[in-house]
Amino acid sequence: MQQQKRQPELVEGNLPVFVFPTELIFYADDQSTYKQVLTLYNPYEFALKFKVLCTTPNKYAVVDATGAVKPQCCVDIVIRHRDVRASYYGVIDKFRLQVCEQSQRKALGKKEIIATLLPSAKEQQQQQKEEEEKRIKEHLSESVFFEQTLCQPENRTASSGPSLLTVFLGIVCIAALMLPTLGEMESLVPLYLHLSVNQKLVAAYVLGLITMVILRT
Repeated sequence: MQQQKRQPELVEGNLPVFVFPTELIFYADDQSTYKQVLTLYNPYEFALKFKVLCTTPNKYAVVDATGAVKPQCCVDIVIRHRDVRASYYGVIDKFRLQVCEQSQRKALGKKEIIATLLPSAKEQQQQQKEEEEKRIKEHLSESVFFEQTLCQPENRTASSGPSLLTVFLGIVCIAALMLPTLGEMESLVPLYLHLSVNQKLVAAYVLGLITMVILRT
């Protein structure tokens, strides 16, 4: 009964295949990367048969290209790059991992894995580092831009107040108007600090100008 219910779903060929990693990168200057391992997982309650195919089989050696994996187990598939040459740098090859039920021949599911040969692991790491630094710089420049944009209203408010010189002149004019006028004999202020009427008019005029400037800002 269970086999009959499960069978129509399996023969559709859409069975998910779980394999890690999904990308293989080989580096010409690092022989330790010539050997890569694919791990095939079987989370199902039935055993699976698998087969590994490749678009360029002359460049790779696959250890145990066919085999089986028990229910809820995993198996490692070793892939070796055996033809490292400069003309293959950057060329993308593809592996296809097909699985089927042990009692079936038709593929129930498949998964493609890409493989690439690069000239140098150091160059790749340097490139990744430069890209990461570029992203960080762009992020920082955007942060500074937004920070400056947010601070502009505050800066305008702070700089829109009266200057120190304007305030000082205003205080001097007020003090001049408070000094006694020439001819006042009963003042305790020394005579040389007595101002004429014309001097006080000038001080009043300047104070009026300063007041207008302060009100406008």
